[in-house]
Amino acid sequence: MESWNSSIHFCQWHGVTCGHKHQRVNKLKLQFLKLSGSLSPFIGNLSFLKELNLSGNSFYNQIPQEVGHLRRLEILDLSSNSISGEIPPNLSSCSKLKIVRMGSNQLTGEIPSFLGFLSNLKVLSFYNNGLRGSIPPSLGNLSSLEKLALSYNALDGIIPETLAQLTNLSSFLAAANAISGTVPVAMFNLSNIRFFDIGVNKIQGTLYTDLAITMPYVEFFSVRGNKISGQIPISITNASNLHVLQFNDNRLSGKVPSLEKLDKLSTLQLAVNDLGHGREVTNFGGVFPKCVSNFSNTLLRLQIDENKIMGRIPDGIGNLVNLEVLFASENQMSGLIPFEIGRLQKLNKFFAHINFLSGTIPHSIGNLSALTIIGLDFNNLQGNIPPSIGKCQSLLELTVSYNNLSGPIPPQLLGVSSMSIILDLSSNHLTGELPVAVENLKNLGQLYVSQNRLSGLLPKTLGSCVSLEKLYLDGNLFEGPIPSSLSSLRGLEALDVSNNNLSGEIPEFLVRFGALRYLNLSFNNFEGVIPSGGIFKNASATFVEGNNKLCGGIPELHMLRCNLKTSSSISLRLKVAIIVVTLGVTLAFSCFLILWIGKKKEKPATTTSVENSVLQLSYQSIVRATDGFSTQNLVGSGSFGSVYKGVLEASGAVIAVKVLNLLNRGASRSFLAECEALKNIRHRNLVKVLTAISGVDYQGNDFKALVYEFMENGSLEDWLHPLIGMNGPETVRNLNFFQRVSVAIDVAHALQYLHHHCEEPIIHCDLKPSNILLDEEMVGHISDFGLAKILSTDRLNYSANKSSSLGLRGTIGYAPPEYGMGSELSTKGDVYSYGIVLLEMFTGKRPIDERFREGLSLHNFVKAALPERIIEITDPILVQERVRRGTPNVSNFRNDRYLQCLNSLFEIGLACSAESPIERIDMSDVATKLCSIKDKLHSTRLPREVLIDIISLCATIFPTPFYEIMGRIPDGIGNLVNLEVLFASENQLLGPIPFDIGRLQKLNKFYRSLIFSPGLFRNLSALTKVGLDFNYLQGSIPSSLEDWLHPLIGMNEPETARNLNFFQRVSVAIDVSHALEYLHHHCEEPIIHCDLKPSNILLDEEMVD
Repeated sequence: MESWNSSIHFCQWHGVTCGHKHQRVNKLKLQFLKLSGSLSPFIGNLSFLKELNLSGNSFYNQIPQEVGHLRRLEILDLSSNSISGEIPPNLSSCSKLKIVRMGSNQLTGEIPSFLGFLSNLKVLSFYNNGLRGSIPPSLGNLSSLEKLALSYNALDGIIPETLAQLTNLSSFLAAANAISGTVPVAMFNLSNIRFFDIGVNKIQGTLYTDLAITMPYVEFFSVRGNKISGQIPISITNASNLHVLQFNDNRLSGKVPSLEKLDKLSTLQLAVNDLGHGREVTNFGGVFPKCVSNFSNTLLRLQIDENKIMGRIPDGIGNLVNLEVLFASENQMSGLIPFEIGRLQKLNKFFAHINFLSGTIPHSIGNLSALTIIGLDFNNLQGNIPPSIGKCQSLLELTVSYNNLSGPIPPQLLGVSSMSIILDLSSNHLTGELPVAVENLKNLGQLYVSQNRLSGLLPKTLGSCVSLEKLYLDGNLFEGPIPSSLSSLRGLEALDVSNNNLSGEIPEFLVRFGALRYLNLSFNNFEGVIPSGGIFKNASATFVEGNNKLCGGIPELHMLRCNLKTSSSISLRLKVAIIVVTLGVTLAFSCFLILWIGKKKEKPATTTSVENSVLQLSYQSIVRATDGFSTQNLVGSGSFGSVYKGVLEASGAVIAVKVLNLLNRGASRSFLAECEALKNIRHRNLVKVLTAISGVDYQGNDFKALVYEFMENGSLEDWLHPLIGMNGPETVRNLNFFQRVSVAIDVAHALQYLHHHCEEPIIHCDLKPSNILLDEEMVGHISDFGLAKILSTDRLNYSANKSSSLGLRGTIGYAPPEYGMGSELSTKGDVYSYGIVLLEMFTGKRPIDERFREGLSLHNFVKAALPERIIEITDPILVQERVRRGTPNVSNFRNDRYLQCLNSLFEIGLACSAESPIERIDMSDVATKLCSIKDKLHSTRLPREVLIDIISLCATIFPTPFYEIMGRIPDGIGNLVNLEVLFASENQLLGPIPFDIGRLQKLNKFYRSLIFSPGLFRNLSALTKVGLDFNYLQGSIPSSLEDWLHPLIGMNEPETARNLNFFQRVSVAIDVSHALEYLHHHCEEPIIHCDLKPSNILLDEEMVD
């Protein structure tokens, strides 16, 4: 703009063009010159102006009304600025306008009807604004119109029939609005259409049968993200000019026509439909579409995930030599991964998880040097992991969990140093040691090798993986100590080494891991004292049970106290003397006590030791704890006794006391059975017995009781079937879908432990909702082992293999049918009971419901409804929950992951409750299947391709609501510098809002469900709407010292103007000095901040920085 000065004639200024005769300005082209400010109203004085192009600058405020004075104006381009306000009405005076471009601004209001009278218009573009209302029918009068771009606004209503009159229209772009209704059939007769995009709206109906015949030149056709049903029209095969075809995220079903004539196709997206099912029960001819192999030179992106596609991946897939993205996940594909896939040397993303693929992973996959992501989890793959995969040196993520892979982990795989997101090899049959080559994964964020058969020592080189945030090594055969080299993994957030054979002391360095939020060391052979600092102060995040040589720790961990060692200075002779004297005195006193008790009829209750119990209680202390067994403390009652809530006077600990009713036949035997069953078992999902009491009460009657840890949230029965009137409206309790799945998994793990991991298998014999208790964190625990039996033992007076002596075992409705006929007890009986409980949890119906008569049972009731009528049998509370999560009507409920998981849960319940014990599945299989379902529910995170391509992504809107997405918003979100709208509401996102979001200076709408994080909104000057309601927000609205010292003008109303007084400023100064003192002098290594300034000093709600 240096030429814009008085020494040069204005006709020679940069961007200015004048007429030859009168030297009047007729063109002003100043695009992409970083200009800013408001548009001057004096622009209206350029009466000879024909073209005004100010695109790609930073102009703001409204378009001046004086633009309407430019009667000769033919081209008006104000796109890619920050212009706000409404479209000026006097623009109607510019009757010669041919091109109007105002996209990527902040325009509001409605599209004015007068635009329909600018008869010379050829291009009308308002994409990416905030326009609302409906598309005016008057636009149908623009007979010369060639391009209409309205995408990414807030338009609603329907597509007007009049638009079918625009016979010259070549581009109709109306994606990402809220347009509803159907597409007028006549719209498909616009024969000049090349680009047709109505994706991400609320459009319903079916596609026009002769679609491609009437649109012969169409190159881009997208109806993605709508509610379109029916079949894909066969005529689409004639659209020979198609480059992009997007049918994904609809309700399409039935057969996909042959697409072999579409030899220019580069993108084919059919994901998230119901293809493979429909009235004709057909799908791709029964197999993966073989015709795609004909797109050898063009196809770049193929998405067919989340359908019901069956058959094999065809060998011809190798012909797609230019393919870059292949998404085929969540289908029903089977067979082998073809060897020919190794020819796709441009492939960078390959997803085929949640299918039935079998065979081995072909070693030709090593030829795919461009691969960044491989997702093959949840299949039936077998054999070894091919070492050739180590050649994929661009790999960022590999997930092959939940398969049947065997053999060792190839060191070549661990040599892929580019791996930075996740390596998941869990839930397979891998053997051998964890290779020392793991040291190459210095950039890896998450490593999962859980539930395999890996053995040996943990390699010291694991400490080289300094970027690890999650490390899961559980469920293997690792032994030896945790290597000290792991002290370098200071960024760990989760560490799980449970269920191994690890030994030695717990490393002290774990205390210093400030980011650690989950630590599981349970069921190993660790010994020594449990640390009490760092993560070990949080009992809900630390798990150490199943290590019999551990002691100490905080009381909430319920571990044994550590015994102090006797001084070494005491001689051996003195020690022996002390022991002999002590034993002698004890024996004499015991004899006296026995004689004295024999003379007295009142015998005090004594404590029966349950192994590992340290709690010693008397009858008197139990009476005091339960307030004399008052009715107010009565929690529940059963056939053999009553349960009371109590508070111990000495410690204040809350306990549950089960007092046996010894007048009932079998109560004493029940007491013995429960003591025998529980004395040697420990599991986080079994109710812990603190002690057992056997003696007499104050009246000389026999007294027996068991003391348990108290479960804060009662029983599963209380939550599934709350008593009317027991809770006020403000405390009505319901379990949501995810809580029910979690409790089901907890119970399955407990039964798996009882049946397969105890010294002798234990049968519970009375599993039902009232015997499943929930702690304060809603974790399920099995209780009441009064009918439990230990198989293959003769320690009791009755046979564990016969049930006739005590009649029917269990509770009517939950007891297996064979017990009623006197059959032998077996673990399969518990499996049956579990299946009934599982069906009850998700139907909300008891097995003894009145409707289950005359041969109808809960099992048959569910079986008859699957899969078509699944919603009818689902607990109405769960259906309502789903509707509240964004599904406007029940029909939407039929095509999502929620329903698929629900169907799988019912199938597991049916498999468990089969009438014949032989047909019932094993609890180990049940636990595995349920974990798979939970993983499927939690598998959706912010799209992996976004994480990879986030730097190059240029989209201006990122809609992700209602998708049940989990995980964190990545820090790389700050790279989307053009992002204006971010919708991420009603998902399951976790973690903080990244500070980098402050770089999105064009962001004007932000809706999200996350935990609050301070200091992110300061730079978002364009932000007009923030939605953070219905969250778990912590702290106050964020502010920095900069905000208080130099508040932005207009940011606060006069009545809320903020200033720091003298004492507050002194306090903040002291806070900052303390923080710097800690960084400089009290860290393991001195830390230098390097960028201390007011904007980096944040203040909480108490004005503490």
